[in-house]
Amino acid sequence: MSQHASPEAEAPTLFVVTGAGPVGWTVAEQLAAEGHRVRVLTRSGSGPDHPRIEKMAVNVANPAQLGELFRGAHAVFHCIHGSQYSAKAWAEELPGAEQTVLAAAGEAGAVVVFPESLYSYSAPERPMTEDGPRAAEGGKRGVRTALLAARAASETDTVSVVASDFFGPRVRGAHAGERMVKPVLAGTPLVVIGKASLPHSFTYVPDLAAAMIRAAKDPALWNRVWHAPTGTAVSQRQIARAFAAAAGGRAPRVAAVPGWALRIIGRFSPGTQELVETLYQFEQPFVLDSHASEAAMGLRPTPLEEAAAATIAWWGDQER
Repeated sequence: MSQHASPEAEAPTLFVVTGAGPVGWTVAEQLAAEGHRVRVLTRSGSGPDHPRIEKMAVNVANPAQLGELFRGAHAVFHCIHGSQYSAKAWAEELPGAEQTVLAAAGEAGAVVVFPESLYSYSAPERPMTEDGPRAAEGGKRGVRTALLAARAASETDTVSVVASDFFGPRVRGAHAGERMVKPVLAGTPLVVIGKASLPHSFTYVPDLAAAMIRAAKDPALWNRVWHAPTGTAVSQRQIARAFAAAAGGRAPRVAAVPGWALRIIGRFSPGTQELVETLYQFEQPFVLDSHASEAAMGLRPTPLEEAAAATIAWWGDQER
């Protein structure tokens, strides 16, 4: 007698993604490409178009809406950020939203996977590893420290996957996003902050997404902080040159706005002051070491040449 797998065994796994920025969007795309069911929750109902992706307009800060939407999910990828790049907005919005998601995911028996930044790392002057201190205080850095502590205290299983500054397809508002790529493509001089020639880690968003998915699938990786596979630290000037080479253009002229100038401007500009708070990342080497996580997950960072080519190809599609 022939044997057939039950319909339940054949059913694709359900994953939920909150947010459709560069990270949430890429996570959803990769999950769908693997054959999984994906439910993307955003305020606007946005997200990738794919037959395996269900897009829903939902306010994830509202607990009444999440119970049914999380039911049956193996993991929830919580990829929503603050409405503004400010400590005030982060402190008002992020902790409550995370607790709501953690509670609903716990009821559903789902692990919650978070993309995380290096803001909480309290010894950034040396290469940052998974077992390094994460106790930074004050401002946006202190908010991230508190969020990590709340996840560690939660009864719900969690995984936090740390990345450095993003680059890649769909990355716009970042140091290696449109403010760098657009001048490179236009052949105009590029202005960066801090020091243009210091080593600085940049994480390719598809590598972050792959690590988040890998961590979600293996309970042995849960309830830890991991690092996204991140290539050798390069300077802002070097990554700009990689973009230029991928575009077939000349290396751009790069000028840097020194920290002292930004600090003066920040006295009169709240937006600039929020940037000044993390200026330390560009005034000294800022290096994320992901070797331990790469070994644990069996992943490697995408080579810079390949990642830069994919980034430039995406930007070229936006111009058409």
